[in-house]
Amino acid sequence: MDLYLMQHGVATPEDENPARPLTPAGREAVERVAARARALGIEVERCVHSGKLRAEQTAAILASAVGAALEERAGLGPSDPVGPVAESLRREAEATPEVALAVVGHLPFLDRLVSLLVAGDEHAQVVRFRNAGLVKLVPKTDANGFSVAWILVPEATG
Repeated sequence: MDLYLMQHGVATPEDENPARPLTPAGREAVERVAARARALGIEVERCVHSGKLRAEQTAAILASAVGAALEERAGLGPSDPVGPVAESLRREAEATPEVALAVVGHLPFLDRLVSLLVAGDEHAQVVRFRNAGLVKLVPKTDANGFSVAWILVPEATG
């Protein structure tokens, strides 16, 4: 299973809009990364998000670019525990290794999730996410867990 993890784009500050939609610059950065993913030939079956507006908007842009079905998924909030999601992703990887999945979420959740999937320790700080950044993980060939295949940041797509 190819697993793509993406932090939502830059969002409007809460004091300006409590729903926290993407800013125009945040939307543009997500669109650049999504377009680069499409140009790389990335195809994803499902793109799941936390249900928070900024993540939903980011996921919709990515899903449109890579042909994915959009889906809200519980347990992807900024402070949610990562263990249940990591276990679910491991099971999905074993059951459907040919399927590609994207998870769009928040910090610190994504930092902890990728650290648990790659290093087995959610506090290992394996990757430093950036707004609109996309990380590709692939299953390890001779061990449990995942390896980082590549990272795409908005600045690299300009």
